[in-house]
Amino acid sequence: PGDPEAGELGLAAVPGREAAFRQGLAAAVQYARAVGCHRIHVMAGRVPLGADRAAVAGEMETTFIENLRYAADLLAQENMTGLVEPINNRITDPRYYLNTPHQAAAILEKVGRPNLKLQLDLFHCQIMDGNLSHNLYTYFPLIGHIQIAQVPGRHEPDSPGELNFPYIFELLESLGYTGYVGCEYAPKGDTLEGLGWLRSYWESRGLQHGRTSKAAE
Repeated sequence: PGDPEAGELGLAAVPGREAAFRQGLAAAVQYARAVGCHRIHVMAGRVPLGADRAAVAGEMETTFIENLRYAADLLAQENMTGLVEPINNRITDPRYYLNTPHQAAAILEKVGRPNLKLQLDLFHCQIMDGNLSHNLYTYFPLIGHIQIAQVPGRHEPDSPGELNFPYIFELLESLGYTGYVGCEYAPKGDTLEGLGWLRSYWESRGLQHGRTSKAAE
């Protein structure tokens, strides 16, 4: 993530911070290797303070592409995958460089490395573009990780909001998604109590505590 005290949130697209990016990536690989994790979020970073987004977009994209190629080649040696995540700039972070799956897909195409994928957080995607079913169909070949949170409160999937998560989960299953779904939300209260939505979902699918029940078998 760079230096949070200096207002940084990633370095991969920030011109002039290439050396720090490589140092941070090397540390991330060490951590990932130690815990057996095979995916690393390569954070793009923020548009510099006082800069016009449109004026610096070209230089930031060039920096991002070069750093992503470097990262992909390093991660390939470790049998790891790099992930890029669009973060909405309407609510969460007005200065974040990477904002939509369309922008991310275009950059991944230019980078041209098979071990770089899209980390699609449906919270950010809904805020920036909506049209989730179409976007999941369109970008599914690029997706390496899914994250969820209800919109607009960013709480549990069964909290009041815009998204129909049982439908979304079934859509992901129909597309053949077999990866993790990260719970990137802020619990409204107690974390364990907040997981009641997951138990309810398991029961609706004939599952118990995440395992297939005898009836389902």
